[in-house]
Amino acid sequence: MQLFKNIVYKILSIQEKFLRHRLSGTLGVKNSSKRKTRYYNGFTVTLSSLAESEKQQLEEELNLLLKKYDYEPEELLKYIKTQGTKVIRLDNASKILNPIAENEGFIYPASGAKALYISLAAEKNARFKTDEMFILSKGSINKYYFIYHFYNWYAFKHNIEGLDSESQQLLKKFLFEDSDTKTLQLSEIYKLKDAIRQDKAAIEFVIKLCRNYEGTKQALDKMKNEGSAKL
Repeated sequence: MQLFKNIVYKILSIQEKFLRHRLSGTLGVKNSSKRKTRYYNGFTVTLSSLAESEKQQLEEELNLLLKKYDYEPEELLKYIKTQGTKVIRLDNASKILNPIAENEGFIYPASGAKALYISLAAEKNARFKTDEMFILSKGSINKYYFIYHFYNWYAFKHNIEGLDSESQQLLKKFLFEDSDTKTLQLSEIYKLKDAIRQDKAAIEFVIKLCRNYEGTKQALDKMKNEGSAKL
């Protein structure tokens, strides 16, 4: 498993810095991400401020939920089911998901060949469109690894930018494949930027929990030794 903080977080930080440099030259182009200015009830606010406020509210709600269910993945999975998201447990989920470059945990909605593969392998039926779901191996679940995916699921359910299927596919492509951002349309660059920002937020949230409850090194070692999939 890649070291959760030192490698994944560093990769995301480098990617965001690069994208910001690219975006600095896009004058006069409409940005769908939260960096614009709006006028509310007699005063002006920036959407970056609104995005930060939205993030804080989201994480406050997450903290309450996590405390309610005692940070236990199995209890959180019961809650996830009540929200209309399917949970599938398999004997060896990683082996099944590896061919489509997915990890155990939260799986975004899919269509086409990918959806067909997921539906056949995990649901035992044939569909060309699948909703969001959790796919996990049977047995114990690493708490911190799971909370990372729970954060992304919760943000997705609240329509946070950067957590749609297209943005997440762009993120995977440009983190783990030899790709060039010069091939992207400007709208795709903004989507990728939003995806990076949200992935960093999820990682930072888990790291904060590590520090508060077990100490960063101990918790990261626990993830490395007990985790069943890579981030």
